[in-house]
Amino acid sequence: MRNQWMKEIFAVVLVAAGFFLLSVSMFAHHGTNISYDQSNPVTLKGVMTDFYYRNPHPQVFFDVTDESGNVKHWVGEIAPTPFTLSQHGWNKSRSTEALKPGTKITITLGPSRVGTPVGVVMKILNEKGEELLDQRAGEQ
Repeated sequence: MRNQWMKEIFAVVLVAAGFFLLSVSMFAHHGTNISYDQSNPVTLKGVMTDFYYRNPHPQVFFDVTDESGNVKHWVGEIAPTPFTLSQHGWNKSRSTEALKPGTKITITLGPSRVGTPVGVVMKILNEKGEELLDQRAGEQ
């Protein structure tokens, strides 16, 4: 009887541990809508400084110069993963070529809710006004 009781306790603990492990992974990823305000997008003109095509999200680094000549360094997170982007034609070589350092861009992003120069990319246009990338890149 004691053996049966120990087995039942072990089974309950094992199930509880399994639920705990599953629930931890659900909270591991940040929420884009929590971190960024996409309901109030900002559009900036800048110059690309770097591009990271990495998991979990690619990132664009660009400088924006204000009317006084002050330069602010910005970072834009591209919401789709590299895998999703590549399924729709935005592989690493295409991205690196289109977004190479020195490229003038107009970028629309949902800014950080804490006021830092960071945002989630909604759209990127090149100097000619041609669309390079938009937030639906993984859905097109």
